[in-house]
Amino acid sequence: MDHGIDVPPFFVCPISLEIMKDPVIVSTGITYDRESIEKWLLKNKTCPVTKQTLEILDLTPNHTLRRLIQAWCTLNASHGVERIPTPKPPVNKEQVSKLIKDASSNDQDSSLLSQCLVSLKSMAAESESNRRCIESAGAVEFLASIVVMNHGYDSIEVSSDGDEGFDTKSGVSDEALSILNNLHLSENGLKALLGFKDGIFVDSLTRVLQRGIYESRAYAVFLLKSMSQVANPNQLVNLRNELFVELVQVLKDQISQKASKETLETLIEICPWGRNRIKAVESGAIHVLIELLLDCKEKKPCEMMMVVLDILCQTADGRAELLGHAAGVAVVSKKILRVSTLVNDRAVKILLSIARYSATQSVVQEMLLIGVVAKLCLVLQVDSGNKAKEKAREILKLHSKTWRNSPCLPTNFLSAYPTN
Repeated sequence: MDHGIDVPPFFVCPISLEIMKDPVIVSTGITYDRESIEKWLLKNKTCPVTKQTLEILDLTPNHTLRRLIQAWCTLNASHGVERIPTPKPPVNKEQVSKLIKDASSNDQDSSLLSQCLVSLKSMAAESESNRRCIESAGAVEFLASIVVMNHGYDSIEVSSDGDEGFDTKSGVSDEALSILNNLHLSENGLKALLGFKDGIFVDSLTRVLQRGIYESRAYAVFLLKSMSQVANPNQLVNLRNELFVELVQVLKDQISQKASKETLETLIEICPWGRNRIKAVESGAIHVLIELLLDCKEKKPCEMMMVVLDILCQTADGRAELLGHAAGVAVVSKKILRVSTLVNDRAVKILLSIARYSATQSVVQEMLLIGVVAKLCLVLQVDSGNKAKEKAREILKLHSKTWRNSPCLPTNFLSAYPTN
């Protein structure tokens, strides 16, 4: 808040350096803004100012300071300073539990369920402490059950003409999914989703990806990414083929930049496990990634796509799919020295896998004709990262008899070609 006037220093939160809206006192006696200290305490158990360990994490409202801040805002209203409203008190576990219990015990009353979801969404939007309270009160299982009930494998109805259709309550399920995403669940909350009814929640998210509205498909991806980061190997190796098909479809549909980013991060998390690489390849991931890379000009998405391609090309099927695409090898080579050191490393690693395990005579000739060999020589001459240089040198040595004396290789690159 900058209005060209001096702000009393004790009105400013030591963490965010902004005027406090809801000042609270921690056990060390230091006052912070509630939202700022709650975010801090998610990952730390110390007082940011004193560095002391907080044995008690209770936050006590500093009503005196809040009233002083409000009075100061009122006095400076002519300078454009807006009065900070009195914050709502945090919800308590008993309040949330009763809300969930009432909605659960009257499952025939759809209006009561809708009111419950509206209340939970409003509470979750107010503060981090509310979100943690909602989670601890059993809302994760409650919301998951709504999603499963309307998007699970057992929720499909078949109409008279044989087409599959969803229950009309899917809108309630979409709202529950939105709340689950907005709760920013803790690790324990995410693990609860993974284990919900022997993993059926993940299957339900697959159904959301198949049939849900764009917004719900995005929420499903966000949750899947977070869940994959806390999942154990056994949970990851048993993922269904259908999930990979839908994740690839999200990439293809380009629902949003964030959804694409989270989908790539999900694939990075789950593909190294078991047969997941093969499942992703069979779902068409290689083709979609190549098509996206052709037009990708942003650093981060390009890096993530190249990481996924590298993981998938560690399999014979993945390399075959890459070579089967007319632009596969070319687009990988094109990105070298144009994006980042990470892309250099991953792209050259992909080419090394091809040169080592899939180098038929036609592939070796293609790498020469489309400029891959020249690019690898250039990698040795410029600052491309040590890992990329080592891999490039190894590739050039592998097929030196074919490439070194070829008229297709520009003479100015011959000096860079490794001799041993």
